[in-house]
Amino acid sequence: MKKSLIIANIIIVAMFIALIGLSFSNSLALETKADSRVIYQGNTSKNNVCFMINIYQGNEYVLQMLDIFDNFNIKTTFFVGGSWAVKNIDLIKEIYARGHELGNHGFYHKDQDKLDFEGNQQEIELCHKVVYENIGVNMSLFAPPSGAYNINTVDAAVSLNYSTIMWTRDTIDWRDQNKDLIYNRAIKDLSNGDLILMHPTKKSVEALSDILEYSINKGFNPTTVSNCL
Repeated sequence: MKKSLIIANIIIVAMFIALIGLSFSNSLALETKADSRVIYQGNTSKNNVCFMINIYQGNEYVLQMLDIFDNFNIKTTFFVGGSWAVKNIDLIKEIYARGHELGNHGFYHKDQDKLDFEGNQQEIELCHKVVYENIGVNMSLFAPPSGAYNINTVDAAVSLNYSTIMWTRDTIDWRDQNKDLIYNRAIKDLSNGDLILMHPTKKSVEALSDILEYSINKGFNPTTVSNCL
């Protein structure tokens, strides 16, 4: 009887601790989500939009995207991953030489919401160092890989003079290799200040000209993230 009572009490205590942990976790997530330092959309009073490009792979499509942006005389923001950048310095130089803005996408594409302050800081610093030492650019915009971040991420970014950039809409082009899907996700209900996430993929290249043409015809000005803020 006593043994059963002890086991029951242990279970109750364990459940109580788990509930406290879950409550704290949810509170932390809500606090992070509501952090005004994290940017999901630019200035809605201006007709600027940005088709922001995150890169960790897709080298064969980067130059094609650059050519399309050139055809429309559009400059945008490319968020580069540090481990990718180390192997593709010439390609980053080409992006910058064509007048585009460079942003930080972390070094190893980690889920930064699982990292402490120092881990977050290291991911941002390592990528920053690669670009600065090879291109001479002091980046100031950080896009967390997979959109995963926590308070430590934002605090680490601020400590390094970075703004944390998310997106208003995601084309999910890395997963769905469908030109029409990518196009519709990019342009549906397009609004002032929208930050539209894309990647260098085959179908994104196929959709890009139509996306840019649509946005211009609707009176929007595709530009860099910094110009959208």
